[in-house]
Amino acid sequence: MENTIFSLLPPLVAILMVVITRRVLLSLGTGIVAAAFLLAEFNIVETFAIMWDAAKGIVVADGELNTYSLYIILFLLLLGTITAFISISGGSRAFGEWAMKRVKTRVGAQLVGAFLGVIIFIDDYFNALAVGQITRPITDRQKVSRAKLAYIIDSTSAPMCVISPISSWGAYIIALIGTILAAHGVNEYSAFSGFMQIVPMNFYALAALSMVFIVALRNIEIGPMKKHEERAIMEGIVVPQDKPVPGELKDDLPTSTKGTVGDLVWPIVALVAGTVGMMLWTGASAVEGEVTIFGIFENTDVTKSLVTGGLLGLAVALIFFVRQAVVLKGVNASVFGKGMVEGIKSMLPAIYILFFAWIIVDLIGRLETGKYLAGIVESSNINISFLPFLLFLVAGIMAFSTGTSWGSFGILLPIAGDIAAAADITMMLPALAAVLAGAVFGDHCSPISDTTILSSTGAGSHHLDHVMTQLPYALISAAISSVGFLIIGFTGSTLGALAAVAILLIAFTFIFGSKTTQEEVLKENLAE
Repeated sequence: MENTIFSLLPPLVAILMVVITRRVLLSLGTGIVAAAFLLAEFNIVETFAIMWDAAKGIVVADGELNTYSLYIILFLLLLGTITAFISISGGSRAFGEWAMKRVKTRVGAQLVGAFLGVIIFIDDYFNALAVGQITRPITDRQKVSRAKLAYIIDSTSAPMCVISPISSWGAYIIALIGTILAAHGVNEYSAFSGFMQIVPMNFYALAALSMVFIVALRNIEIGPMKKHEERAIMEGIVVPQDKPVPGELKDDLPTSTKGTVGDLVWPIVALVAGTVGMMLWTGASAVEGEVTIFGIFENTDVTKSLVTGGLLGLAVALIFFVRQAVVLKGVNASVFGKGMVEGIKSMLPAIYILFFAWIIVDLIGRLETGKYLAGIVESSNINISFLPFLLFLVAGIMAFSTGTSWGSFGILLPIAGDIAAAADITMMLPALAAVLAGAVFGDHCSPISDTTILSSTGAGSHHLDHVMTQLPYALISAAISSVGFLIIGFTGSTLGALAAVAILLIAFTFIFGSKTTQEEVLKENLAE
């Protein structure tokens, strides 16, 4: 069943189940069983053995602890605990009150999240969780739905990481490009220069980033997002309470009345500083020869850095808790245990979803779903002018089906390089750009993507709500991007393709942009 059309069944089953049942764990579980069943060639006993092996691999791999997945789980638990103690110390309440005096509109609250998403581009995991922690008190106060916040986080994190050379993504991509150029004897430009030339060709990343600001400024609510935003504005309900919310504290915790903005800001600053500092340290330590900033980010240990930053952030949060409990007497010290328990419990829904997603991604990898899709492209006899457009679509389907943009990069970038080198070497960079863009697009739409899961966790949104509300914006950005890839394929003009993308974004703004702000709608309804 490996590397055949049947390898597409498990991801399709999981995704269809999500849409039909709206139960993420059940859907992922069904996909896991389907994948294991195919791998076992319909042997029931072997099916369970394969599922157990995949689940065990998340904890132990090659006879050693799988620190990659364990560190991410530990970081999520640390982040939940940090959030709990920031709340107990009164930091969230104080920050919300401070922000209300300075960020006085829903548009402003959304722009805060968008700008932070652009600025914090070091790593997509870190971006998703850090931006959510900082922005959530502001958007909650301004009655912006959590689904909207999750969209803002997700549509700024990966698009920024994929076009930034100084990020974990950029370093990985530059290394891949270097290998591809060397394999085909391309020496007109370096791997770094090639990457920088690819940036303006990554039409999806640029369109998705632009879309975030357009949606925030023009109050464009399409499809399911409209329902979430209307409920937030009219009823003040930023997230439905009928399902567990990843990252949300379930029980009301005591809150110090003497909390200050510093009770929130300094633990977050420690988290950021600890993470970035450790990324620089681990990257520099692993570089052989001359240490450069690109070498650092190519060799950095992201998950170890996240845990280090999390531990430092938690230490600072606990210091401020002790200050509130012992010095200021703003809260009873006996709440410490409850804070730890509730902080950990708040992250369990996200960990369950992430655990199941990792299993199905592993099994889909064993079924070689990505290789099957890549083989279709490699063996097809296509007009070279259509190559960027087709690679964009195939990369999107691959990332959507497998839940991983990085895996799609690793498989499709070399194939795109081979096709371009054989047919028309001038198509090399547009072809590589199309793969990068398509992989991010598919990752945005996939309910089994870890970055999508962590974006909903950071925002405190239901995972499926985030997937369904982001989907229309991602599809529109993809449609606009497709025009750009067709133009660059037929004309070779990056400038012409960018101009077309810009014109379509402007047209979208005027066609869908609201003339009446949501604040005015709210006032009218309150007046009635």
